[in-house]
Amino acid sequence: MNISFKNRIALNYMVATAIMIAVVFIIILVIVKTTVIYNLDKNLTFEAKKHRGELIIHNDSVHFVNILEWTEREHREVEFNPVFIQIVNLEGLLMDKSPNLKEDSLLFRAGSGNPKSSIIIKGGALRQIQIPIKEHDEVIGYMLAAVSMEEAKMVMKNLQNVLLILYPVVLIALFGVARYLAGRSIKPIQKITNTANHITRNNLNERIELPKNKDELYTLTASINELLQRMQDALEREKQFTSDASHELRTPLSVLIGTLEVLIRKPRTEAEYKEKITYSIAEINRMSETVDQLLMLARTDNPSRLVETHQIEPIAIIDAVLIRHKEQIKHHSLKIDVMAADEIQLISNPYYLDLIFDNLLSNAIKYSHQNGSIQISFSKSVAGIKCTIADQGIGIANEDISQIYNPFFRSNPLTNKRVKGNGLGLSIVKKACDSLGVHIKIDSKIEEGTQISLLFPLLINP
Repeated sequence: MNISFKNRIALNYMVATAIMIAVVFIIILVIVKTTVIYNLDKNLTFEAKKHRGELIIHNDSVHFVNILEWTEREHREVEFNPVFIQIVNLEGLLMDKSPNLKEDSLLFRAGSGNPKSSIIIKGGALRQIQIPIKEHDEVIGYMLAAVSMEEAKMVMKNLQNVLLILYPVVLIALFGVARYLAGRSIKPIQKITNTANHITRNNLNERIELPKNKDELYTLTASINELLQRMQDALEREKQFTSDASHELRTPLSVLIGTLEVLIRKPRTEAEYKEKITYSIAEINRMSETVDQLLMLARTDNPSRLVETHQIEPIAIIDAVLIRHKEQIKHHSLKIDVMAADEIQLISNPYYLDLIFDNLLSNAIKYSHQNGSIQISFSKSVAGIKCTIADQGIGIANEDISQIYNPFFRSNPLTNKRVKGNGLGLSIVKKACDSLGVHIKIDSKIEEGTQISLLFPLLINP
């Protein structure tokens, strides 16, 4: 059954309150009934003790002294509630009774542990008490005293009817009030829903107005606004990334198309064909490298892929990377120094660690001057394991430091035409470092070189 949230709140509130009201009404009935019975028993005890002094005992027989005078005295009382008295022996046989009983008799309970009881005589309800009559500390009979319960029953019946009529009326009124209050309470939620439905991909900059009271709805609205901000930031990065990637891929494609078009305009010599084809292959390799790096960048956007960690010796990874780039190192006649105070080990992901060192060392090699040097050092401290990679290359302009992690950004690309690249390396490094919990810092000066510091936690558990 499809019930609105407002009605569901009101219904749940009404059911809970209905149970509580029912319990309260039952307690009221029990208390009133107990109080009425208690007062009747108290009056009966008083009357029984009062009339006990009007009895005469003769030869094991018990009688009233002057029953007619007692009857007349009761009729003269302002508040008259007839009391019925009956005297019986130990076997329950009648010895005497009040005239108002006429042909009726009270109920004797032989050996009853409870001297108080409720009885019915000719359709009328009576409350009865049974007390022993003693002579010389020996029980010789019993006095049965009773009073009508009809008025008490009428009071109880009226109270019960009032509560039964009042119960559904209260519940209906309560449901209406609860529904009204629930409607007012969920108005901010409806406003949030309407605003959220209005927000689309094209107007992610719109935000939901925060409620005045800083309650749960305020927290919910603030969380939704923060989510929208993250979505907007992600969408902006996606648009920028798509634009940059399209530009980077369009350039080699345009070059490739132009080269092939020139090639087919007229017959060429074998040397010319070889030259143009070699040039085209170089552009294709450049596109392939860009695509590979874009895939790496997309992979580092998903830290959940980092599930396996191992104990790793970073020096071994450094050696593998240097071997991979030995031709470039030889071409630039570079001197590589690797220094470590003692055996250094990390608990980390080997793939991402190789990715970081490969990109950083590749940049250090590409941007170093001829016959320069690169220093790689490791040290351990309380903060973690620090790795420093310092080169003596062309450096990075101070104003570009804050942008070097942006995809496709290159510092002074026109000045550094001889260095091939697409500006994705440091973006990949930054995301890999974030995934591993590694802090990266870059210091650089133009024509003096660049120093990159990596601070690894002692235990890295991605």
